[in-house]
Amino acid sequence: MFVLTVGQRTTAGVLRRAFLLPRSRSFFFSLHTSYRFQHTQSSQRKPSLRENIYTFPNLLTVSRIAACPALGWSILSDNYSAAACLLLYAGITDWLDGFVARKYGMTSVLGTILDPAADKALVSTLVITLTMQGLLPLPLGAIILGRDLLLSLSAFHIRYTSLPYPKTFQRYWDFSIPSAEVRPTTISKVNTALQLLLMGSTTISPLLPGMAVGFGLYLKGLQWTVAVTTISSGLSYIFSKDAVRILSNARRPRRPPSNP
Repeated sequence: MFVLTVGQRTTAGVLRRAFLLPRSRSFFFSLHTSYRFQHTQSSQRKPSLRENIYTFPNLLTVSRIAACPALGWSILSDNYSAAACLLLYAGITDWLDGFVARKYGMTSVLGTILDPAADKALVSTLVITLTMQGLLPLPLGAIILGRDLLLSLSAFHIRYTSLPYPKTFQRYWDFSIPSAEVRPTTISKVNTALQLLLMGSTTISPLLPGMAVGFGLYLKGLQWTVAVTTISSGLSYIFSKDAVRILSNARRPRRPPSNP
């Protein structure tokens, strides 16, 4: 049995305090630091690039697009009563999807693209069919469709350039991956409203034979107005800096270097 002297006990106590306690404290401190580091990393994790696109407002917008073939067929079949009912449905859903999205927080980047796309699909359907029926001047139809065609081609280009890497065919058509947001200009909103007013008025004009003279003058003036606003709205997208906002610049991963 070993008996420690007073000096030895003092030395042992000093060594224990110098080595054992700091080590235990260092061990627990390292655990605490590791936990804080991991917690900080998880709390600062970047948000996902995907969003929920299966919302009620988007469903309403898609239904408006799906109604376009039936609308066109009604006009070509001279069934203007059915066409007027479909136009009424399109107008109600156009207001309802925006109201629901804002009130219940269901806005999405896809919604900002689908909504004007639905308007353009509706206007294009009406322009083509009404021109074929001789109710709309051909030059005006060419102006409206030409503008929409150029904007559509620009949208495809912007989608490709703003899509984060890797740029694959599947990711290009995956609309749950937002890359750019379209912000219609003021003149574009006015133009869309006037175009829909013109198309709606032209669609119901065969149902108003007793107002042919006065209604014809009204349509003629509206046609010239729409021609001016259509050209102006197309130019506004060229000169406006806020019409398109790229979403993925800050979060886009660097392009992998190509092998020599």
